[in-house]
Amino acid sequence: MTNPNLDEQNKQLFAHLLVSLAQSALLGLGKIVHPATQKTEVDLDAAQQAIDLIDMLAAKTKGNLDGDEERMLSNTLSMLKLNYVETRNAKPSAAPQAPAADAPAAADPNPIIAPSSDDKTSPDDDKVRFRKSYG
Repeated sequence: MTNPNLDEQNKQLFAHLLVSLAQSALLGLGKIVHPATQKTEVDLDAAQQAIDLIDMLAAKTKGNLDGDEERMLSNTLSMLKLNYVETRNAKPSAAPQAPAADAPAAADPNPIIAPSSDDKTSPDDDKVRFRKSYG
């Protein structure tokens, strides 16, 4: 027989963990003010990591949550993914400055590197590797 006090405590701890991860995601999405800088800053990689953690939590706890916990988890995840897509697709508030004529060109953050003809390839090399996208 399970202890009702322990069950209630675990329910509260689960909710606290979920809220903490959601708050981290919202912070990365620039939806809440950063407590240290008192500014909103967008960091999509940090937001995506927090959302991925919640996604993993949903997968690992599937079938082990009560109705309220399941609804809280799915609603939080849906809200965060929608906000992620909205933030990613938003136009920047200020126009980016053009680089000076003598400034070196910025490196491509996602360069495409083609294998040389003398590289030994394995069957796994043909697999497409990608980052998770919510939109």
